[in-house]
Amino acid sequence: MKRTTVKLPDELDDRLRHEAHVRGITVSELTREALAQYLSAPSGRRKFGAAAAGRSGRSDTSSRIDEILEREWGR
Repeated sequence: MKRTTVKLPDELDDRLRHEAHVRGITVSELTREALAQYLSAPSGRRKFGAAAAGRSGRSDTSSRIDEILEREWGR
């Protein structure tokens, strides 16, 4: 395994560390997981898919946000 150094803004580093803590995994594990997921997604899906949800024609988007995020982010 290779070591890579990445410079992050303080806010992103805080969010990364918090999420790793919540999941009970290391920052390195979470970073590898996020990069693997991002790089395995087709180029057209790398954008936040729910961003256009307001134009979906559905009126229940806000009540389905957990389902939408689960589908888009696989959590």
